[in-house]
Amino acid sequence: MANTGSTLLALITGAAIGAAVGMLYAPDSGDVTREKLSKDAKKAQEKFNKKYEEATSNLTTKAKKAKIDFETRLDETLSSASYKADEILAAMESKLEDLRKQNAKLQQKDINISGNKEVI
Repeated sequence: MANTGSTLLALITGAAIGAAVGMLYAPDSGDVTREKLSKDAKKAQEKFNKKYEEATSNLTTKAKKAKIDFETRLDETLSSASYKADEILAAMESKLEDLRKQNAKLQQKDINISGNKEVI
């Protein structure tokens, strides 16, 4: 974008300098010189509009591409996070099942120990 701005500034500056030099060295009458200046101004305006449209089009294209890239990366990240979350949940469920089994064994031992104390 900075390059486009510099190009446009150079174009406008060149047109202004050209118009000033043209008036100083104009061999034609005032009416002819004004007509030439008007044509040159219109050409400069057309070039400016063309450059503006190109810059706008380029920015729009780049913005659309950046949006698509961002959405793709976001989808990949969310998908990866989802798989990792599933793996973590599966590991936690496995650990919970192991803890339940250990708890059941400990409760069984407590019942056996409590049962033996009552017998004694």
